[in-house]
Amino acid sequence: MRRSVNMEDSRGRISRRSFLRGTGAAAAGAAALETALASVAEAAADVAGPRVVGPDAAPITLRVNGATRTIMVEPRTTLAEVLRGPLDLTGTKIGCDRGACSACTVLLEGAPVASCSILAIDVGDRAITTIEGLARDGVLHPVQAAFIAHDALQCGFCTPGLVLSCAALLERIPNPTEAEIKAAISGHLCRCGVYPHVVEAVLAAAQARRG
Repeated sequence: MRRSVNMEDSRGRISRRSFLRGTGAAAAGAAALETALASVAEAAADVAGPRVVGPDAAPITLRVNGATRTIMVEPRTTLAEVLRGPLDLTGTKIGCDRGACSACTVLLEGAPVASCSILAIDVGDRAITTIEGLARDGVLHPVQAAFIAHDALQCGFCTPGLVLSCAALLERIPNPTEAEIKAAISGHLCRCGVYPHVVEAVLAAAQARRG
């Protein structure tokens, strides 16, 4: 009569069959564990995101005023510093350097942003428009022309940011009210106090765009 197979024989020793079965199960368990660990590592890599760069300068590519520019910058460099520095677009002004005065305003995919408060390396492939890129083929943008006609500038330091914010407003709202214009420029600090002239200029620009 065949004896039943136990992990241990009558003398308390592990049988060969039991040993082989045990090692096979262990190998299968180890393979499953390895697969699970690989999946966890892959998921962690996905969560980790892009490769970390810095602190030394790294190459970035920016789309500014319709042109593609590749430069070396330190990761801590703001967009305002890049525009005024290596790109030599000094129409962008740096006032408070903390996003409170809006003098450094540029358009990022058509939306006004304080360029002193965004890192150049974080811009990616989003299109940037500075005051130098607002005119087309030597013709001033209607807001630029209206600012001149309505004397909506004095020292001119805040003017580029104001013009860009007003141009963006007209793209969103072609026929804005005075209240909407005031809301659009509420974050801009103008020490010369030309706000009433700015409102007049934007109303005139909206009318000029309507033809």
